[in-house]
Amino acid sequence: MKEFWVDIRPWNKEAALAAIEGGATALLLNSREEASNLARISIISSDGDLIEGKDFHRIEIRDKATEERAAEYAKTARVVVSTTDWTVIPLENLVAVSDRIIAEVTDAGEAALALGILEKGVGGILLASQDPQQIRAVATLLEGDGGTIPLIPLTITRIVPVGVGDRVCIDTCSLFDEGEGMLVGNTSSALLLVAAETLENPYVSPRPFRVNAGAVHMYILSPDGKTRYLSEIGSGQTGCAVTGAGQIRTVSVGRVKIERRPLILVEAEYEGRVASAVIQNAETVRLVGEDGVARSIVELKEGDLVLGHLMTGGRHFGVAIDETILER
Repeated sequence: MKEFWVDIRPWNKEAALAAIEGGATALLLNSREEASNLARISIISSDGDLIEGKDFHRIEIRDKATEERAAEYAKTARVVVSTTDWTVIPLENLVAVSDRIIAEVTDAGEAALALGILEKGVGGILLASQDPQQIRAVATLLEGDGGTIPLIPLTITRIVPVGVGDRVCIDTCSLFDEGEGMLVGNTSSALLLVAAETLENPYVSPRPFRVNAGAVHMYILSPDGKTRYLSEIGSGQTGCAVTGAGQIRTVSVGRVKIERRPLILVEAEYEGRVASAVIQNAETVRLVGEDGVARSIVELKEGDLVLGHLMTGGRHFGVAIDETILER
């Protein structure tokens, strides 16, 4: 999840409201008291939640020496960088070595450029503008800029009922589009894309905010790139909404429901690697096909292609590590 900081100095209530409504993660103010009655949000100031020199650094990139100093700072903390002529190359160099780079920009055009650097973009934006239109425009850019993740078509090799167990429904505070869902799996290195309940069904109304994700033991991909067990997900946390094209956006979890339901195991293979998931055996549960269309589990069969994500190495407390781990 990328940071979105907005500089509201001098104080401007209209700009502050636009930033808060746009999902800003912090406001840069002269004093935290200026925004005390508006909303709960992190404040960047000498008396705030984030203090320059302690929680982050700021540096203007003027030459190679200042670029190298920013890279050194970024090893341990977030770094707000600006450039004298908004040259892209220094930012490319910094983004290549750190995810903690926050680009200081003055408008949506500069923000779009920073977010597109080396495809993954900077780790955040500090917008130095009090124009509500610019603030909303940058907010829109960030909302759709969770990056992309490579998805590949896997061939289903086995579908078998596995009895009754506890499954997790994730109800988010956002509406999913058709073919959009979440990546889950029995192993942390091989995940399948389970679609949200966006489609009409003769038996139940669509619930486009919901992903019936699967059994409690499974892994789910988080916005920070880590994996978590489905049993750990709860209200107020965040999740990854993923499209069939691999585009990611961050969604907030509003509610989680764990209920005992009949379950089914789906296994799929790609070049000798196997991805699998235990999901509810119900017609409303769908996997996303190679064409991006969500297909009900009751319609899928061996030989069909479904989308998934394969990773290398293993995971330790959800963090990717370069270690040999066998999961089956």
